[in-house]
Amino acid sequence: MKNIKNINDYNFNEKVAIIRVDFNVPLDKKLNITDTTRIDLGINSIKYVLDNGGKCIIMSHLGRPKGNGYQKEYSLKNIIKYLSVKLNREICLVDKYFSDSFSIQDYLIKSDIILLENLRFYSEEKQNDLKFSKKLAAMADIYINNAFGTSHRSHASTNSIIKYSKNYCIGDLVYNELSNINKVLFDEKKPFTAILGGAKVSDKINVIEKLIDLVDNIIIGGAMANTFIKSKGGKIGKSLFEEDNIIIAKSLLKKAEKRNVKIYLPEDLLCSKSINDYKTKTFNSYELPNDYSGFDIGYNSIITFKKVILNSKKIIWNGPMGVFEIDEFSNGTFEICKFVTEATKKGAFSLVGGGDSVSAVKKNNQENNISFISTGGGALLEFISNGTLPSLELLDN
Repeated sequence: MKNIKNINDYNFNEKVAIIRVDFNVPLDKKLNITDTTRIDLGINSIKYVLDNGGKCIIMSHLGRPKGNGYQKEYSLKNIIKYLSVKLNREICLVDKYFSDSFSIQDYLIKSDIILLENLRFYSEEKQNDLKFSKKLAAMADIYINNAFGTSHRSHASTNSIIKYSKNYCIGDLVYNELSNINKVLFDEKKPFTAILGGAKVSDKINVIEKLIDLVDNIIIGGAMANTFIKSKGGKIGKSLFEEDNIIIAKSLLKKAEKRNVKIYLPEDLLCSKSINDYKTKTFNSYELPNDYSGFDIGYNSIITFKKVILNSKKIIWNGPMGVFEIDEFSNGTFEICKFVTEATKKGAFSLVGGGDSVSAVKKNNQENNISFISTGGGALLEFISNGTLPSLELLDN
């Protein structure tokens, strides 16, 4: 991906840029933003265009609307106040921009910055519809992709729009993502440790295969560890696992052994009889009673993982160690967060991506003690697996 132009390669004076951002921020029941990170990280490219004499059309999705048309809880009206404050400008919100009679010029005469209503209010967005993407591209002189977290999706605003754009580039957020991901993957510092958690092995098969060729250690936690433990003959009680991926888990363990890569699985688990039962007991992770499930890693696992992490010079972390949203099962994930920040302070390069991992970092107020926090979850994993993303690959020429 050496030939992708970035925002600094263009002169925006008297030009109109249409910028795909990822302002898919979480909202509470009163539709107030609860975490502004994606907006805070995504506005520099908007400022750059405006500061250099250009005009901006901003487009984003928010949530997962059902069906077509306006839905209050997913409207970008919910973010426009905060966005206006951050940019110190009045922002014009435009809906019904896919109608035949719509003309963006009527709005650009009045305003330098325009926000298109939620792209996913149109089913054509997720369908990667050519007519829809052509309409978007025709609004501007230059298309800017500044939405790394959605660039693994082949949607109209990230993918087919490029076919109809004469000029296109990436914004600063995407540039920073690519630079830092490549740094953690290919810088020669060793040892290199990957920490993977979450529920499903199936979500991370490709990334584990790729990482085995790159890292020295892989720490696996969360429910996905159960599939590996089961593949080694462990008794996991009622814990979640993926029967269909037992053979794949075995093959990944064998591949890692051949490559001299150490895979660390939990030695013990914090268990209870149900997710709502907080009467917990700790068991050897290979010897759970039939009526218990593991919901977090145990003390011995934490100690072992700590030694590995603190000895590392590069760390990538994606996924929690347990059901960390519940206080009783949050300790393992929060301890991992602490160890990653300690290692970073000692000079390691750390990259954290994925909603749950980033959430854990923020709950512990450690954002400033991580080398780089990625805005991508699925996009981060796919980039590691394939070395590219569908929508970014189209920009590479």
